[in-house]
Amino acid sequence: MLDLFMTIFFMIIKVIGITLILLLLPVPLTWLERKVAGHIQQRLGPMRVGWHGLLQPIADGIKLLTKEDNIPIYADKTLFKLAPIISLIPPFLVFVAVPFGEDVTLFGRKTGLYISDMNIGLLYIFAVAGLEVYGVILGGWASNSKYALLGGLRCCAQLISYEIPLGFSVMGVIMLTGSMSLLDIVEAQSQIWNVVYQPIGFFVFLVAGIAEAQRIPFDLAEAEGDLGSGYHTEYSGMRFAFFMLTEYIVMLTVSVLIVLLFFGGWNGPFLPPIVWFILKVGFFVYLFMWFRFTFPRYRYDQLMSIGWKVLLPLSLANILITGIFLA
Repeated sequence: MLDLFMTIFFMIIKVIGITLILLLLPVPLTWLERKVAGHIQQRLGPMRVGWHGLLQPIADGIKLLTKEDNIPIYADKTLFKLAPIISLIPPFLVFVAVPFGEDVTLFGRKTGLYISDMNIGLLYIFAVAGLEVYGVILGGWASNSKYALLGGLRCCAQLISYEIPLGFSVMGVIMLTGSMSLLDIVEAQSQIWNVVYQPIGFFVFLVAGIAEAQRIPFDLAEAEGDLGSGYHTEYSGMRFAFFMLTEYIVMLTVSVLIVLLFFGGWNGPFLPPIVWFILKVGFFVYLFMWFRFTFPRYRYDQLMSIGWKVLLPLSLANILITGIFLA
């Protein structure tokens, strides 16, 4: 009875902890992204609110909380309100199967730094993550705006196109490891990281992951120059904040998966495992920000060509090459 109680207690603590981290993490990330943008563009970035602008995200949060929540008069009000929530929930559910480190001892008992070690963890992650697009499509359609609708349609076509090479890119890792459990995949990289064996898979996963996160140069669903702001053009206040929160969590999710699948997870010398994990994930989060302020946005025909004519053949070739070497 005591073991069951402690198991449930640890589970609740981990769920609450991961949820709070995911909710609060966009606060420092928005500040960091503005600072990265500032230094790349030879300016200072946020400086006025707090020391070096550290309180700027807090000011932005207060602004969004107090901003008027407008709903277009001809919008489908029910779906318009539900869309940001539908978009936000799947990225949180993904972390049910994401491990963050080795087992730790709490209150004299060992527990893993994960909610669930699924033997089909990767399959679960791809299945749940794909649901996020429904919130985007519903938000664009329910707004009753041609710009929002075009943004939603673009996003739907983009995510479908890039989910295929994204899924194929991890097949080599699964073939090498013989498991879809992320814990098993990390343990298999204790000596040599998968990126050594799977450079093509890593490249495809990185590019497709950027497209899945709808970050520049693949942010055609927003495309301020021709769609105003894309699928969330008509959103304001906290509903708009939900869409932005989703974008940052998806970016974090892709960075975490890259580290777990190709860069050894928390494996590394000298430093504690959790420190290695945070450093690796931080590097790829910075890479996302760096790309945003370095590359121009692709045209839509270029975006689709990259997905179908470059990434898909590369991912299939990677599976074939891996199979030949394993044979």
